[in-house]
Amino acid sequence: MATALRNLSEYNKDFVPNGADYKIGIVVSEWNENITFNLLKGAKEALLENGVKEENIHVHTVPGAFELPLGAQMLLESRFLDGVVAIGCVIQGETKHFDYVCTAATNGIAKLNLKYKRPVTFCLLTDNTLQQSIDRSGGIHGNKGVECAIACMKMIDLKRSLF
Repeated sequence: MATALRNLSEYNKDFVPNGADYKIGIVVSEWNENITFNLLKGAKEALLENGVKEENIHVHTVPGAFELPLGAQMLLESRFLDGVVAIGCVIQGETKHFDYVCTAATNGIAKLNLKYKRPVTFCLLTDNTLQQSIDRSGGIHGNKGVECAIACMKMIDLKRSLF
């Protein structure tokens, strides 16, 4: 498993732009909040650590992972944001519901990146067990929220360097 080979919270600060003038939205699923709110904590800490001002981080919740694409779209349309971090967690159950929710959220988030030409980073854990999610939301594998916040900042920087 790829995550086992690296800590999701580790990054080289030398390659992260200063986010002092970035405005970033975070849309976070309330479903599996014991996991998603840890991811949110990691994302916010990473943004603040790299210069994003508290007042420029706009956090909103949605009921579940299926609603992440629409929540992110609403954020992009309601205010000027440079990017959005979409945070959720879907854990495999006994039915195909897992597959449908993961596919819909994944496709929806991917489409938003292209439609708005602003980064919407994919912080959706799609794990087989609760323990795997715990391990990736501040546990032994670090925090995926950190990784996605940094990815969002890097993509904002890329866009600004090209346009």
